[in-house]
Amino acid sequence: MRYLALLSLILVTTVSGQVDYDGKTFFQIVESEGQAHAHQHAHAKDGGTPARGYDLTYHRLRLWVDPAVRAITGMVTHHFTALEDLGMLAFDLSDSLTVSSVQGTFGQLSFIHVDNVLNIALPFPLLQGQRDSLTITYSGPPGNSGFGSFVQAEHAGAPIIWTLSQPFGARDWWPSKNDLNDKADSVDVIITAPEGQRAASNGMLVSEVPIGNGQVRTHWRHRYPISFYLIAFAVTNYVTYSDVVPTDQGPIEVLNYVFPENLAASQQGSAAIVGQMQLFNELFGHYPFAEERYGHAEFVWGGGMEHQTMSFMGSFSYELMAHELAHQWFGNTVTCGSLEDIWLNEGFATYLAGLCYEFLGPQYWTIYKRNVRNVVISQPDGSVKCTDTTTVSRIFNGRLTYGKGMFLLHMARWVIGDSAFFAACRNYLNDPDLRFASARTADLQDHLEAASGVDLDGFMADWYVGEGHPSYTLNWGQSELGGMTILLEQTQSHPSVDFFELPVPVRLWNATQDTIVVLDHTFSGQTFDVLPGFLVDSVAIDPDIWLVSANNLVTQVPELVRTTGTVRLFPNPANDQMQVALASSDGPLRWRVLDALGRDVDAGQWPTGTLHQLSTLRYPAGRYTLELNLGTGAVRSGFAVVR
Repeated sequence: MRYLALLSLILVTTVSGQVDYDGKTFFQIVESEGQAHAHQHAHAKDGGTPARGYDLTYHRLRLWVDPAVRAITGMVTHHFTALEDLGMLAFDLSDSLTVSSVQGTFGQLSFIHVDNVLNIALPFPLLQGQRDSLTITYSGPPGNSGFGSFVQAEHAGAPIIWTLSQPFGARDWWPSKNDLNDKADSVDVIITAPEGQRAASNGMLVSEVPIGNGQVRTHWRHRYPISFYLIAFAVTNYVTYSDVVPTDQGPIEVLNYVFPENLAASQQGSAAIVGQMQLFNELFGHYPFAEERYGHAEFVWGGGMEHQTMSFMGSFSYELMAHELAHQWFGNTVTCGSLEDIWLNEGFATYLAGLCYEFLGPQYWTIYKRNVRNVVISQPDGSVKCTDTTTVSRIFNGRLTYGKGMFLLHMARWVIGDSAFFAACRNYLNDPDLRFASARTADLQDHLEAASGVDLDGFMADWYVGEGHPSYTLNWGQSELGGMTILLEQTQSHPSVDFFELPVPVRLWNATQDTIVVLDHTFSGQTFDVLPGFLVDSVAIDPDIWLVSANNLVTQVPELVRTTGTVRLFPNPANDQMQVALASSDGPLRWRVLDALGRDVDAGQWPTGTLHQLSTLRYPAGRYTLELNLGTGAVRSGFAVVR
């Protein structure tokens, strides 16, 4: 989900295919919007119910509404398969709605509707593996929880009804199963409304026909697995138009349902969807619902909601469109299996909106990252893992679920590299156990590790479960030989993490030369020897904003310069290779490496020269001594190897 108060970081407009940044941010209202929802709780722990002994396979929703009246009549048919021997079925349904009948295969079924749960007794036990169906008829004024699960409102004097079921609101308007791990294979939504009104929903428009008595019936069909909260409809006096996205697998239609009074502005704004979808196709694989289409339906709200194949849009701002489109991959194709892991939906969508800046409007990419990071570090605590799955404001916390979730992905990309990161994301989306199903954070970690070969247990413990962020203090000095000594210290904003182990990028530059070195920071107070190749006058930590950190301090300290000896080793600690720099060299140089116990580990000879390479790839992690025979005697220098 993407809504104004939580994630609209940057307002942009699209003019002639260009991305324009107007310098505004919506994060200033995160706190006020969060407070508005802070006391809304749900009865279902973790946003879902137990499996309840059955697997849903199909829904048919037949709905009767009038956008001028806040009421609904429905006949909902469920097809299901028993996962165990069953004598009763349970569905989530608000007590504000009245059930008039439940029709089973062999007639009317008895039921009890209390505490927002509809319990239906079966006439005889359904055996494990058996399939069956039933139809629930109900009516009444729907409830209104979360962000407005069923809303009757107006735009320019015209009435509108729209639904938004995430996270707990589906039961307010239809009998559903609030279970993130049970997707129906397909759905039909058939809406009857007064003539002059048009209905938008999921999938493909099958028909839109008058049926007499001043009524029109609209049939939408969707033939992909879909989670309960992604089913939606909206009814008002829509006008429609299409954008078309050219792809190497054929064009994809983007069908837009918009308010007549906003037609021109909507057409101008929605055109940017073409470049955004082409980018996501390239980075993450072809649009997952390409056999049908994508679309937008305008509604009266300050943000958007990623209803499958038909995102509901409060506006057509550049970033909002990108965020909701991104959810079609991350959130809809692969859905978080628990609200503890809601960041898998929202962190990815926030990051993909940023990737549109990185690849399509790079002049705004740094601004976007800085704005998100500033919100994340505005408080010293909070984990990406959702620690209260019953409170809407915590589930959709802009600072943690969206912003810090985005940076968890961005930092993982930095740690494992671009190639491995994007390969892992594609593998995650294409995993046959996850595609059109549900995932947990551990599933994503498995794919990140498999693609990179990097163990991310410590990283995820710090950044998914742990709270807060680091602050760095960097002291540096440079000798007349050009070698630099850097002392890097770290403090943490929250005691849940004792140290954030990260590769820290540091920029070194002067008026004419510039370089970035990466310091493998494994403990506070660690020193690093580097040879930039020029005299440095300025140093900066994380210049390209790869990391979440705050209040960093850089100071030049001449006393750090190591003036003794004629040998410099860098980087130190080393990983797979280390440079050895000499003040002078008059001839071939014999060397050997000793371990911490003084035992010979390696030996060799280098030709005449002042700069040599020592491969440390085969050395186990630990401390070592390099001994050099310079002709005037042996010189020893210590170094460490880290993995």
